[in-house]
Amino acid sequence: MSVFFDRLRKGISRNVFFMGIVSLLNDMASQMIYPIWPFFLTNTLGAPIAVVGLIEGIAQASASIFNVLSGWLSDSLGRRKPFVTMGYSLSVLSKALLGLAGSWHTALAGRTSDRFGKGIRTAARDALIAESSSSKNRGVAFGFHRGMDSLGAVVGPLITFAVLARVPLQTIFLLAIIPGILSIGILVTLVREVRSIPVAPALRVSSWRFLGKPFFVFLIINTLFALGNSSDVFIILRTQAVGLSLPRIILLYAFFNATYSLFSVPAGAVSDRIGPRRVMIVGFLLFSLVYFAFGFASTPVWFWLLLPLYGLYMAFTEGVSKAYIANLVPQSALGTAYGVYQVTMGLANFVASFGAGLLWTHFSSSAPFFVGSFTALIAALLLLLVEQKSKRDVRW
Repeated sequence: MSVFFDRLRKGISRNVFFMGIVSLLNDMASQMIYPIWPFFLTNTLGAPIAVVGLIEGIAQASASIFNVLSGWLSDSLGRRKPFVTMGYSLSVLSKALLGLAGSWHTALAGRTSDRFGKGIRTAARDALIAESSSSKNRGVAFGFHRGMDSLGAVVGPLITFAVLARVPLQTIFLLAIIPGILSIGILVTLVREVRSIPVAPALRVSSWRFLGKPFFVFLIINTLFALGNSSDVFIILRTQAVGLSLPRIILLYAFFNATYSLFSVPAGAVSDRIGPRRVMIVGFLLFSLVYFAFGFASTPVWFWLLLPLYGLYMAFTEGVSKAYIANLVPQSALGTAYGVYQVTMGLANFVASFGAGLLWTHFSSSAPFFVGSFTALIAALLLLLVEQKSKRDVRW
């Protein structure tokens, strides 16, 4: 236990701590909205399920558009903070647009703007966190960041639950602007730029070979996984289909995020100790099991049992994957590497979410979950084979 707390202390620098606070507040704002988002689209604005899948797919792809460019620019300029600040600011402005939406077309514009903001900030933010921590403690650093992020995702839905019966849904979108503004204030005043970053190579696909073969093998496996990992909106809609009321869905969503938050730092610490690949294999297998069970679940009690396990999968993969990438590529290329990773995941998530909407509409509400379970199982097996090969090669 003392070793764990020693790693925790060393892994959480000033920047990592305050970036965690920023993410807590930003995710609090986002998650005030997220559990009511699918019902706002379908019930208030009248969007069909296929359109929900399309909107979520476009939103994920929108985040991807700027990921590589902003990551490469942050490498080239040797600055991360301006991109992080710009991205968080755009996400705050998008909530005002959502609060004023009168049709699903306007809601699409608001959701897309939010994801544009995510695309601008994510690669630079992850690079800043990596540069603000040592290579031996990056799992803890990213685990702490994801833990704070998901803690905000617990508080946000609880705020929504508290005000749900008192205000219209769209008012909640406007209330979410408040913690978003606070997050930008902390980012601007308390997070410091990390200087002396070498300049990145030219932004050409041919120049990406410097990221290395291990990175691209990791990227391919994660892309396969992402092709079955549709938006969590479909999990929320599935809970409604089995009879959960909106207030209980919000509480269940907070419960899921609490599990995610609780296990993020320990998962990061374990990845520092035994290697992130092993932790991710467990996460992929857990996802496969939970998604398979989602497909069969027919009563609310199943979701109270499965959502915490889904939170455990998130803890085992989200921060751990970013720590893994930081150990695969040169520091001068971190922004580019995170950008390439995020844009690839975003495009795969677009296919997954749009496909899930079609599967839900033309086959059954279980079909997207069975597909996701299968792709996750294959990805876990491939990651396991890579690990076995690396033991023989020693180099990777």
